Amino acid sequence: MEPDQELTRHYRIQLRSCGRGLSPPSLGRGLHCHLIKSGLLRRLPSLSSALFHFYSAVGSPSDLLRSFRSLSLPSTPDWTALISSFSRRLSLPSTSLRLFRLMRRRSSAPPDSVCLLSLLYAASRLSDPDAAATAHVLFIKLGIPFSVAACNTAVLVYGKCGLLREAWMMFDEIPEKTVVSWTVLLTTVLKWEGINRGRQVFDKMPLRNEVSWCTMVCAYIEAGLVSDALSLLAHMVANSIRNLNHISFCSLLSACSQSGDLCTGRWVHVHLLKTSDFDENESLMVSTSLIDMYSKCGRIESALKVFESTFQKNIVVWNAILSGLSLHGMGREVLNVFQRMISDGTCKPDDITFVSLLTACSRSGLIKNGWKLFHDLTHIYGLTAKVEHYACMVDLLGRAGHLDEAKNLVRDMLVQPNEVVLGSLIASCSLHGKLDLAKQLMHELVQLYPNNTEYHILLSNLCTTTGKHYEADFLRKSMQKQGIRKSPGISYIEIHGYMHKFTAGDKSHPLTRELYVMLDEVMRRLCFAGYIPDVSNQISRVEEREERELLLSVHSERLAVCLGLLSTKPGSQIRIFKNLRICSDCHTVMKLISGLYEREIIVRDRNRFHSFKNGSCSCSDYW
Repeated sequence: MEPDQELTRHYRIQLRSCGRGLSPPSLGRGLHCHLIKSGLLRRLPSLSSALFHFYSAVGSPSDLLRSFRSLSLPSTPDWTALISSFSRRLSLPSTSLRLFRLMRRRSSAPPDSVCLLSLLYAASRLSDPDAAATAHVLFIKLGIPFSVAACNTAVLVYGKCGLLREAWMMFDEIPEKTVVSWTVLLTTVLKWEGINRGRQVFDKMPLRNEVSWCTMVCAYIEAGLVSDALSLLAHMVANSIRNLNHISFCSLLSACSQSGDLCTGRWVHVHLLKTSDFDENESLMVSTSLIDMYSKCGRIESALKVFESTFQKNIVVWNAILSGLSLHGMGREVLNVFQRMISDGTCKPDDITFVSLLTACSRSGLIKNGWKLFHDLTHIYGLTAKVEHYACMVDLLGRAGHLDEAKNLVRDMLVQPNEVVLGSLIASCSLHGKLDLAKQLMHELVQLYPNNTEYHILLSNLCTTTGKHYEADFLRKSMQKQGIRKSPGISYIEIHGYMHKFTAGDKSHPLTRELYVMLDEVMRRLCFAGYIPDVSNQISRVEEREERELLLSVHSERLAVCLGLLSTKPGSQIRIFKNLRICSDCHTVMKLISGLYEREIIVRDRNRFHSFKNGSCSCSDYW
């Protein structure tokens, strides 16, 4: 063998080893430097292809593109490696579509099956039906066999785009359906055809793996069907699916976090303790999910126990407990945990850390601490203040009534204020009755974000509160013409493994008659205790005070708490989850009920947790 050929072969083997993870990537970069400095890269131009494929596996996007441009005549495998690499990267699937179009213009060679599969994968990540159809047509046009993997990806992308007919047709064309094929179809059906139809698909599956089981269980959790989720989990264990991997555990716990399903979350935790055997990184991921689940299900004490039992804590674990404590309005505790983190010295705070810290200060009215943290973010920890940090500071100052400071901070921002920043200030104006400033900010918000509708409703409510009923009616009629609708308040309560859902004035529940009898009794006891309804923020179309009071009395969280009083043992805790911010009148009512009925009532609204006990709330009426 010629010396140059032997040298080329040697370097190819080394670079291939680095690309496959058998050798460290730093070795590959070192080899690249050596080839340039020694002039070997000019002498052995065929090594350019080996370098490109190394960077396609482990390089940055800029390294990858630079090495691709060094190829004199890129082959189809080179284009395929480039497109495939970008389709896999988290934020760059759209780049792979542009590169595919460039390949079609510059290269006479047709794409191969791997290239088209990468195109399909990028289309699925982007939910782009046109790109999926292009890849599908090219498979047929070029006579390339449609592999099972390609079929599965096509079903996935058609399902993501809501093209159910195409997804079903593609699934039916798969000659040998694998468990992956069935699981992709199950995900699609659950999303677009509902849980009952999804269960039918699940029951028809000839084979199931832990992903398909967890997909179905998560669907039950998210639908609030706790007993069905637990039943399916028991069947899963009975079918020998016992040793779930860390990704499955995290998926189940995430579903419990979003739905507030503490019952299933505890089951998953117990099962995890009995069966899991994870390495350090996997254990950290699961611990983070457990902290998040317990925090969002109202069990911050359990979240703290998991946190303390986590031996090696990374920044994600610290951020999870800081966020959980912040969600519960425990501002002082957040600052104490942050000091522990800094003293520990193993983790450096990041952007997410400071969002949790500033949010906690906002929820607890800790203005001096908030300003210090905002200053330290840049000057002590070397981070750049992002728009999220400004939004937290504006919210902190606005809630405390320091509206001039908040307004000046918005004017002095180093980044463009977004709808969250301006919206926070409008919300603070609403809280403190500053109608003129709210109108001014609303004008700016509409200029920047004409499609935002949430703050129109806020401004309308502010007009009502300040007695500007004509302006409130005008705004509401204007919103109706634009098709803007206020999201209805929905409250959830879990009773004996079943999640009950209520809207304001709901009469669809099987126990409606008993519920309203209970509600009448609760309202009578509240009146004897000195309760006077606060109707100031009721919509202006309702002119009579009695009608406004009636609307308040049937808010969704009140119906939920009545069901809790009816269906649970005296003295037991009542836990409610609400999609909107709890109104001030319902906040007062929950405090009174907690004292009159000697119950702890925990309400998770859109912003935070409220723990009502003995006639007071954990937020100290600051939320």
